[in-house]
Amino acid sequence: MKNLVAYITSGYPEKSFTVDLSLSLAQSGVDTLELGIPFSDPVADGPLIEEANHKSLELGFKFKDLLEISKEIAPQVDTLWMGYFNSFYQQNMQNLIPFAKELGINGLIIPDVPYEEALTYKDLFQSNGIANISFVAPTDSEERIQTVVSDAQKFIYMVAYTGITGSGKAEDLQPFLHSIKKYTKTPVYVGFGVNEKTAKEKVQGADGVIVGSAFVKILLNNDINYTQKITQCSELAKVIKDKINT
Repeated sequence: MKNLVAYITSGYPEKSFTVDLSLSLAQSGVDTLELGIPFSDPVADGPLIEEANHKSLELGFKFKDLLEISKEIAPQVDTLWMGYFNSFYQQNMQNLIPFAKELGINGLIIPDVPYEEALTYKDLFQSNGIANISFVAPTDSEERIQTVVSDAQKFIYMVAYTGITGSGKAEDLQPFLHSIKKYTKTPVYVGFGVNEKTAKEKVQGADGVIVGSAFVKILLNNDINYTQKITQCSELAKVIKDKINT
């Protein structure tokens, strides 16, 4: 069974909605939830997620809101935090990671911290049993891929192409996947540009997919109410989970 990771922007349109949506997604085929932490300059994300980030911040999102949301959902859903390093650094990593463990968070995804810099916190993550998800990209050399994936935890975030999330650009991922799987038994999940149209193709040879912009697009639709947004996101999750496993 191949896994589905769903990214949603925390606190948009409001905290209680994020909790309700998270629990509904977990019942609709989502194996792991990626709670995005709104940030003013999300450099790795496409225009949809960037817009949702800005809207959440405009509505007053604070880091404490993430903690309150996580307290509600982490005991029930495999939950990760996705955010840019400054968001975590401002909370003091030495205090934050143990607290994340208490909440039930199982990992962090920090796209703007290179592997070498992340080593500074390796012992902190490991001692608390929290994964610091590793990224690999098509531009990485064979040597670098081997280094990055050698001690990867939980899963490896395979960037489907060089760019930003949400584009859906097509390319042959098999040589890249082969290079990764030569050096690790850790599951490899494909992210960036994955949606209901591309998921079946992109999951070939991988262990799962990471979907973000397709869900956030629904959240940004002002023509439907909260209940409809949750319903549409949940239906989308079911479709993608079915496609990656048939």
